[in-house]
Amino acid sequence: MKKLLTLFCITGSLFSFSQDRKEIGKTFIQTLFVEKNADKAHTYFDSSIASQLPVEQLKAVTDQLQGQLGNLKNILEVNNEGSVYYFYSEFEKSKLDLQVTFNESNKLLGFFLVPHKTFDQWDEKTVLKIKSDDIELNGTLLMPSSNNKKKLVIFVHGSGASNRDEAIGENKPFRDIAEYLFNNRIASYRYDKRTYSNPETFNDQSTVEQETVNDAVNAANYFKNNKDYKDYQIIMLGHSQGAYMMPKIAEKTQVAKYVFMSGNARPLQDLLVEQYEYLHDQDPSKVPAEEVQKMKKQVAFLNSSQFNLNTPAAELPLGQSAAYWKYLKEYNQLNEVKKIKVPMFFAQGGRDYQVTEKDFNLWKSDLKNNKAAEFKFYPSLSHLFISGSGTPSPKDYEVKGKVDEQFLKDLTQFILK
Repeated sequence: MKKLLTLFCITGSLFSFSQDRKEIGKTFIQTLFVEKNADKAHTYFDSSIASQLPVEQLKAVTDQLQGQLGNLKNILEVNNEGSVYYFYSEFEKSKLDLQVTFNESNKLLGFFLVPHKTFDQWDEKTVLKIKSDDIELNGTLLMPSSNNKKKLVIFVHGSGASNRDEAIGENKPFRDIAEYLFNNRIASYRYDKRTYSNPETFNDQSTVEQETVNDAVNAANYFKNNKDYKDYQIIMLGHSQGAYMMPKIAEKTQVAKYVFMSGNARPLQDLLVEQYEYLHDQDPSKVPAEEVQKMKKQVAFLNSSQFNLNTPAAELPLGQSAAYWKYLKEYNQLNEVKKIKVPMFFAQGGRDYQVTEKDFNLWKSDLKNNKAAEFKFYPSLSHLFISGSGTPSPKDYEVKGKVDEQFLKDLTQFILK
């Protein structure tokens, strides 16, 4: 599972564009990450936000970030969508967007760390917006015009702020899969994750239900309740976090089939410790021993009786809130998956260091008596289901590739059965 990158977020309204915002944002980032002056950076926030975000918390999260990413080297480019600005930033160990939301007075309403967002122009003929609670999902519907197999796949993202293609660097696994299915006369719908399109809706009381589950359920219900799709079989496809939460999604909306791509069967916090240790062994300069010990300490506290809803996010793994972690601690995917009575397809890559064969084998063991559950293991595939060789590492994601054809064939066969 790729690591949760959104370290904290603040709610607020979005207002109109201002030419000054690029410079204000750059100065804020320079103050926080280069000058390391959290007190001064704190003054850039709107007063309503500043009261919710103490200077000490801002400093703690920034220190955690820099421990993981290294020092800020450069701001490579700046893009915006209305009052949400994306400062594409190069750190010593990674390149990411610093996402800043402004109010009408050019004060900050939100500040996120997210994967780099490419400003693709979507084909208007395939765009479909679906109402989901307080937002509209911005998505792409691919519908075969001839020999339509009457199967429709809905994609559910992994963790972090992902667009509808689940783009990571130059790789776009959801687009690869959707286009292959389309060429095999299978329809699909994929949408921008709300932490990507509407991050202001995610706050310290939000859980993975608000992040992932509810939108997936609402998308499925849209097609299930629409007479234009009454003859279609709906298939839910989840990757990483999407697969992890698929049993919860299945509890809330029943469809014809479910696909699990690299879903963790173990608690997320246990995977984080394993990931940090692995990355430290690969390159101690990028993940120092101190960061590994800090993660272990945070996970130990999370798993202890001392953890409660008043625990500050800065003391918890990835800077996520106590409400977020409480939900996950109470969720048992292995128990929930046994309630699913329709066909399921579990796929796992052997070069995946984020979700590993241990998880795949746990799913397989717990469902060993379920004849409707299929399992496929692909030794050469990464977390993105792209083929590779050598020791798996984050550098794999920097290499442009395509989702593996054998996996795509197996997936298509499962869908068409």
